Amino acid sequence: MRIATWSLSSVVILSCFFFLFALRPAQAYIDAGTGSYLLQLGLGALMAGLFVLITYLRRIRKAIARIFHKTQDEADD
Repeated sequence: MRIATWSLSSVVILSCFFFLFALRPAQAYIDAGTGSYLLQLGLGALMAGLFVLITYLRRIRKAIARIFHKTQDEADD
């Protein structure tokens, strides 16, 4: 007689399916300001991402400029 052993991942997956399909539709009200709040969240995330991207691109550009500037100075000597 073989005893079935359940791994943690299979239990989690089955639990997710159960909660996903067993829930009833919520009779909830979405406030009118929710859309503008989500828009602010999206725009804020976009601006933060652009800030990080620009900051790292500047650091990379400065590092590359330092490397090539040193090699050019060494070639002049």
